[in-house]
Order: sequence, then C-alpha cells, then structure tokens
Amino acid sequence: MAEKIDGIIEAVRFKNGQIVLARVYERRGASFSDCILIERKDLLERIKSGKKFVTGSRKEFWGGTFEVGKPVRVVTHDGKEFLSTREGAERDELENVPVF
Repeated sequence: MAEKIDGIIEAVRFKNGQIVLARVYERRGASFSDCILIERKDLLERIKSGKKFVTGSRKEFWGGTFEVGKPVRVVTHDGKEFLSTREGAERDELENVPVF
C-alpha cells in the first residue's frame, strides 16, 4: 500500500440494488480500525470529501495487512450518484466484494 488509503471496504449489504451498509476498516493514524459498519450516505460523504476507499480484505494472521482491490468512486448517471469500482456504472457495483 504505497499511497495513502483512508478505508478498505470488505463487504456490503444491498437493498433494492443499492448499497445500504458497508463493512469497513478505516485508517486511524498509522494503523486501521477494527471492522466498523458505515451507512451508504456516510460512505458517499467521505468519498466526496476526498477520502480514498478501496475494496479489499484483511489478511488472516497478518494484523493490519490487507489484500487491496480496486478504488471506489462516486459515479453520476442520469442525476443519480452510485458507488462503483468502474466508470460508467448505472447502479451501485463493487466488483469482487462479498455481500453480508
């Protein structure tokens, strides 16, 4: 993890095709928090304020070491905002992130 990452999204919960809740590890200084739950609106606000979130998971028995996936961005389509790992998304879509 060469560049600064503010949070790692490990899993999400969907309702009606939209992310409702995300299970996240958030940066706390030089280390990361335990797993916390963040609602969609709070996650959107954090990303829009410039914080960098990526998909990924914690490596078992490696403490604060993570397998880092793709960056998560806010994509606007037809006046609606979506959380996605790719450009041009028409719905919330985080590739290779499990549902909990």
